Amino acid sequence: MPTSSSTDGTGAPLAGVRVLDLTRLVPGPVCTQHLADLGADVIKVEDTGAGDGAPQKLRALVNRNKRGIRLDLKHADGAAALLRLAQGADVLVEGFRPGVMDRLGLGYASVAALNPRIVYCSITGYGQSGPDRDRPGHDLNYCAEAGVAEQIGNASGPALSNVPIADLAGGALGAAMGILAALFDAARSGRGRHVDIAMADGALASAVMPLAALATHGRTRPTGADTLTGALACYRTYRTGDGRWLAVGALERKFWDALCDAIAQPQLKALHRSGDPATEARLCEELAALFATAPLAEWERRLRHVGACVSPLRTLTEALADPHFRARGMVVDSVHPAYGALIQVASPVKMSGFEFALRRHAPVPGEHTAEVLLEAGFDAATVDALMAGGAAAAS
Repeated sequence: MPTSSSTDGTGAPLAGVRVLDLTRLVPGPVCTQHLADLGADVIKVEDTGAGDGAPQKLRALVNRNKRGIRLDLKHADGAAALLRLAQGADVLVEGFRPGVMDRLGLGYASVAALNPRIVYCSITGYGQSGPDRDRPGHDLNYCAEAGVAEQIGNASGPALSNVPIADLAGGALGAAMGILAALFDAARSGRGRHVDIAMADGALASAVMPLAALATHGRTRPTGADTLTGALACYRTYRTGDGRWLAVGALERKFWDALCDAIAQPQLKALHRSGDPATEARLCEELAALFATAPLAEWERRLRHVGACVSPLRTLTEALADPHFRARGMVVDSVHPAYGALIQVASPVKMSGFEFALRRHAPVPGEHTAEVLLEAGFDAATVDALMAGGAAAAS
């Protein structure tokens, strides 16, 4: 497997790694974008028809630092072209339902027969095995099946999240973890692996807090009645006088004491994590009445630097303007040549000897078809024939 030997400030840890990305929408593209941000040469493979199907801005946000080609994998020549590309790749990532790639002649066994060292990752809702493997679903379904959605919300009932837990923690990050582990082993052994990632599995594996409650009490707590979901006055959100919200996370006594001192309520210190639901309810009412007396900006001014684990509930717009995230290089202002102005969030992985860079904007469909096929050894006449026959397409 190719590796990077660069030790300067721009040395990308995955330089020299080639990834074929056949995924769409969010989980797979976010996974491969993590790899691309760390230096891998990710080639986004889309069909010659509808393509990915993601809205333009979403497409631009999850496909930067990749190249894009279009192949019709149902066309014999298109499938053959992908197999040829796979011979020179280190990783292939696909997100079709179980069995689809096998029917196309592009399953793990077929690809590994040509390239035994390839890491072949399949991302699906319920995995390659088990009675639910063929069921369709979305993030909400996977979280619901895994007992996670039931734990999200408060005493009023479950809540929906605009940050898809199963898609991102289970699909994108789970796949990236599996791919990197298999790549590490392939570098030593010369043999790749089939990485089977189920988003429902990832959601279940993330349920460590309710699992701890189950182990301790023999049952999970109802929504809104556990440590992190509203049972404690010291760990919840409170509405401020201007209709905004304040997040109080004073789980430890030292943080609670600091908060009580900052709000001039020292008599409340002894009530920290009382263990009595009635006491916690009365304390919640007192704090709610207090925080409703001033706007969010005033509470932030008074509490931000007292060491009490209190934070404003920011909008995303406010978070992107925050000096801390800006100082960390997490916010990237850009203009996509096809999709317009775009604020992007940089890779969250920071390490010595490497600095994230926006090397390429997200490709438009087929932007690099000819370039990639020529690199793979196809001559110009063959590339023209593939496009004329409908097996491949440019932008």
